[in-house]
Order: sequence, then structure tokens, then C-alpha cells
Amino acid sequence: MTKIYIKSIALALLTFVGFTQRATKNGLPIQTEANGGLFLPEGFEATVVVDSLPGRARHLAVNENGDIYVKARFARNKDESVIALRDTNGDGRADIIKTFGGIGKERAYGTAVRIYKGYLYFSSEMNVFRYKLKPGELIPSSPMETILTDDHEHGMHEHIAKPITFDNDGHMYVAYGAPSNGCQPKNRTPNMAGIDPCPMLEDHGGIWQFDANKPNQTQRDGRRYATGLRSVVGMDWNPTNNSLFALQHGRDDLLMLWAEKYNPWQSAVFPAEELFQVKDGMDGGWPYCYYDQIQGKKLLNPEYGGDGKLVGRCGDYEKPLIGFPAHWAPNDILFYQGNSASNGFPEHYKNGAFIAFHGSTNRAPYPQAGYFIGFVPAKGNGLSSSWEVFADGFAGVDPIVNVSDAHYRPMGVAMGPDGSLYFAETEKGKIWKVTYKGNKQNFGAAQLAQMEKRKTLSNIRDPHIITDNLDRDRPVAGGKVYGVYCSACHQRNGLGDSQRFPPLAGSEWVTGDKKKLITVLLKGLEGPIEVKGQSYNNAMPQHSFLKDEELSEVLTHIRQNFGNTADGISAAEVNEVRLAINQQERKETTPKRKNSTKAKR
Repeated sequence: MTKIYIKSIALALLTFVGFTQRATKNGLPIQTEANGGLFLPEGFEATVVVDSLPGRARHLAVNENGDIYVKARFARNKDESVIALRDTNGDGRADIIKTFGGIGKERAYGTAVRIYKGYLYFSSEMNVFRYKLKPGELIPSSPMETILTDDHEHGMHEHIAKPITFDNDGHMYVAYGAPSNGCQPKNRTPNMAGIDPCPMLEDHGGIWQFDANKPNQTQRDGRRYATGLRSVVGMDWNPTNNSLFALQHGRDDLLMLWAEKYNPWQSAVFPAEELFQVKDGMDGGWPYCYYDQIQGKKLLNPEYGGDGKLVGRCGDYEKPLIGFPAHWAPNDILFYQGNSASNGFPEHYKNGAFIAFHGSTNRAPYPQAGYFIGFVPAKGNGLSSSWEVFADGFAGVDPIVNVSDAHYRPMGVAMGPDGSLYFAETEKGKIWKVTYKGNKQNFGAAQLAQMEKRKTLSNIRDPHIITDNLDRDRPVAGGKVYGVYCSACHQRNGLGDSQRFPPLAGSEWVTGDKKKLITVLLKGLEGPIEVKGQSYNNAMPQHSFLKDEELSEVLTHIRQNFGNTADGISAAEVNEVRLAINQQERKETTPKRKNSTKAKR
């Protein structure tokens, strides 16, 4: 059954929700309602296609007739996995919105939607599906096919998003993200060495190649095309050089996990997010190595003996074409091929790559960064090592102190049949259409000048180690414990990031049963949970290494701040639960003695 939403949205779309951004520095203009609130190079214009969507948005694709297909960020029920939009009167705005597809409730990691050889492909966390598209149909009448199923016994885990892309020879490429940050025996545990060699690389942490037309495949039907890639959400096939390109999310939590080796600034700026040209058999080096974009080197991860300087084995692994600053979250990439179309862009953009930087969550105590659309120009048959800011202003605030402060977070990029670009964002499901209205022959450095200046803003430049530290003039909320171990995920305001990390404010997990909350901090928690009616699926590391007094302090803080009014937790209460856990673990690990009887004489 298809669910239909036909909205009277024309008037609503003309009313832009104004931002509250202060006047910018360096002569940059103040944000206005023009271009749907976005800053673009001179000559470009943006139209709001839709202001919000049921299920919000991840990736998107545009059919040859202009119909837009969006992968929903959340699917509550069957037939809500994909959102279809159609403009019936040619004003650039969606008049009809319908949902379809999928097999049931999905959490926040269903990601991909792509059109390939007349089929609409899309992915949930565990599957890749497709429909045959027929001319004139907005909602496919053909039956849904299951192309790929993730049948691993572990089920849901972090980095489970399944981006997809296709080559020219009938192959589909799917990323299998690693179910870990650094291949530790206990994920995200401070000062714990990684497993060497890492067994996760056998069937995760890489990209697999499949037959795009064969139904009911599992990973065993494909072959590993590349390895050593922790988490890939954005990838695309470059038709110019007939090669796969992918963006790796670098590892997290250098400060939280290795506070004796890395300071807050290093944890905010490193390691790089890596753009690779992925050749068959490539090894990106995860979990053993990360890329330092300032030194221009692959360095050993601290789980394998690194200290921010040691190279060790890392000289043997593939270096990226570009190392972007840490935690920008590059979540989509598109090679632009629309220059000759009716609304095609200037020659400057031919064969270059547009990248959606979803934005960081864990740069505290420094401002969050990313939250823009970047562009990497073509060079020869590949890409250059330089990059530009193409579209900014999504966040609507500067600096971005908490993730929840950002109005929008760009996620998907697609090209329309007329050469225009479409951007989708995750927080409300807003979509913009960008067209070029200027003189193509005169487009050059002058038209890019204002966007180049935007690199000086706090969401794009590297932070200053002192002046950009948001805690330099006041104590960190909840003291050192909260600042080091909690705020990177749950944020300084306790509101989380709406997808990966749940809120502490108003959370039944925080204000409810004390022993349950203490147990979560002592033992950690991994796997899907629900908080305030929303699903989350990430790893909460164990914090048993903290003293009872430290745990008491931070637990009391989160129960009595962020609008919470529960009573505190004492060190004695923490100790009581700790002893019970230790006793239970000893009981479970102590081998049982076999009963022996004396032989009767």
C-alpha cells in the first residue's frame, strides 16, 4: 500500500523560517531569505522544493522526467522507506508527495537511493531493494525486488549504512562499515589496545562488488573490492576515468579514549576525512592507521601504539587524494556531468565532484564544523587536490556550539535532467534546487571570491587552540568528567545529535531507575535502543575505569541538569552496583566443578 501526502504547500514554501545569525566577519553578507537561506557563488540561485518531509531525508535521486526520490531517514511502517515528489505546474516546488517501499520500521541509517538503467535502487540498514521504473509513473507499479541482504549474525551495529553506486558494466558497489571505532575487544574503551590483526576486516570495513541485476544476494555472492575503510556513506562512480571514488569517515574520540596522548584540539581537528580514488584491491589502512591532513602522513592509531607522530606500518597503505578536517562527515558525492543541459553549470564544474558535509557532532570544546556543500574541481581525468565551498548557510548559526543548534544538515546531492543540482538535509527533510542564471562565459575567480571568504568561518576553518575553545572562560558543564567523556556525543546542552547519540534531556534512561543507569555507565551499551520514542543504534562505551566518586558526580549532573529534576546518585550507590556486576562476572567466568563421588568398596 502506498501512503500519500498531498499538501497545500505553495504558501508555506514561500515563507522562509528566518535565521538568527549575527553579522559575519570579513565583510561577508548577513543571511537572508534569498536562495532559501543558502550562500552560493555569484550567478547561482536556489529554490526550496519542499520545506519538510515525512521521515525527513538521507540521499536523493532525480528521474529523467524531474520526479525526485528521497530515501527517508526514518520509516515508521511498511511503505514509508522512499518518498516521491512531483512538480505538476513547473514552479520548481513539489505539489505531490507520496511514500512507498520497504518492509517495515527502519532506524536512522537507511541511506541510499539511486537510479540505474531504469531501476530505482534504495537501501535500508540491512537490505538493498529495487523497483522497475515505468514512464509516467511516480510510484512504481512493479513488485519490489530484494537485491541484497546483510545476513550477518550480529544484526544492527554502528556504521551499518549501506551507500550504493554502479559502474558501467552492471556492477553494484556496497560499503560494509566496520562495527567498531578502532577494532578494540570492547568497543570505545579508553586505553585499550586494538586486536591485531583485526578480524573485522574479513567481512566489514570495506566495499564489496555485486551483480546489479541478481536478486537475493548476500555478501558471499559478491567480492571484496577494497578494504581498510572504517565507514563510507558517500561514494560515486566517476564516468570520466571509469573509477570508483569514496569518502571515509575517520575514527572518533582521540581525547575520550586516549586523554594522555591527545589534547582537545587534536581530537577536534584529527584525523582526516579521506577522499579516495578506490582501485580494485585498495587498502585504506583502518584500523591500524589514520591520516593527518596537516602533516600529510598516515600515522599509527593509538590502539596500535601511535602517539600522533609514529608512522610505522602506515607508509604501506593508500593515501587519500584529499584529507578534509576531522568529523565533517562527508555523506554524499556526485560527479557533475550536466554542463550541456538547459540549466547546466559553467565549465568550471565539468567532471568535478560535489560533496555533502553533514557536519560534526564531536568537536567539543570547539565549535562543530562542516555543514556545507563542497566542490572538488576536475584535473585531467581525475580530481584536483584543492576544494571549494559551493553552498553554505545550512546551519544558520555561527558558531555551531551544539549539533541541535544547526537548523539544517546537508546530506544528499543529486543532479536533475536539466543540469540543476538538488540538496537534501536530514533534520526536517528540506530540499533545495540550485540553478545557474549567470553568464557562463564570464564565470571565474571573481564569482567564487565570496565563497572563498567563507573558509574563514568557524564551521570551515581549523579552530584556534585558545580563542576558539568555547570553555576557555567558564567551567565545562558537569566538570571535567562530563567534558571529556560525555559532551562529545550527548552535547553540551544534553540534546544529543538527533540520529547517532540520544538526548539526556528528558530521557527515561537518565531520570528513571538508578541501578539501570549506573549499569549502563559501568558496562556500556551497544545495539538498538529507544529513547523518547526514537530509535538509536550506536555504542555507549563502558566507564568502569572511573572512580565511584567521578561516576557519582557525572550521574548526578545529568539527572539534575538539561531540564531534568531527578534525585542524585551517591558514590555508595555506584559502588553497590559495581560490586554486584563484578560478582556476576566472576560467577559467569568461573568454571564449574564436576561432581566427584568416591568409589564404593
